[in-house]
Amino acid sequence: METASSHAGSAEYLVFTLGREEYGIDILKVQEIRGYDHVTGIANTPAFIKGVINLRGIIVPIVDLRIKFALGEPSYDQFTVVIILNVARRVIGIVVDGVSDVITLNGEQIKPAPEFGATLNTEFIQGLGTVEERMIILADIERLLTSREMQLADSAQEAA
Repeated sequence: METASSHAGSAEYLVFTLGREEYGIDILKVQEIRGYDHVTGIANTPAFIKGVINLRGIIVPIVDLRIKFALGEPSYDQFTVVIILNVARRVIGIVVDGVSDVITLNGEQIKPAPEFGATLNTEFIQGLGTVEERMIILADIERLLTSREMQLADSAQEAA
């Protein structure tokens, strides 16, 4: 699905925080943003899959990106947010520390992700966006959520 802005070489990103870093995801993948609420746990899933919620009759797996990215022990408070996404014809929720804004980046503001060799996996990073003094890590959320290890989100959805 292309918008007029994508033809002009720019795209909109929802910016969220994980720890002290800012991440951006394609706004077209975002269905809604909600506060963190009770999640029903599913046995035998990785720690980063918190469980599932019932969202208006749809069972939605919830992935905590803080755990997935090994950013320390997560805490859940009034600022914790779940971003509901439509990815690869599925609805999936991701838990983040907070949502800050929506930004528009043009091609000149997006730099490729640096190569770190074997020390750091950058396959889920589309690039780095720069807005004034801010550096935003642009996550390839579709690639992340459809990766082999994340296929467990499908089994969590089926188990509910």
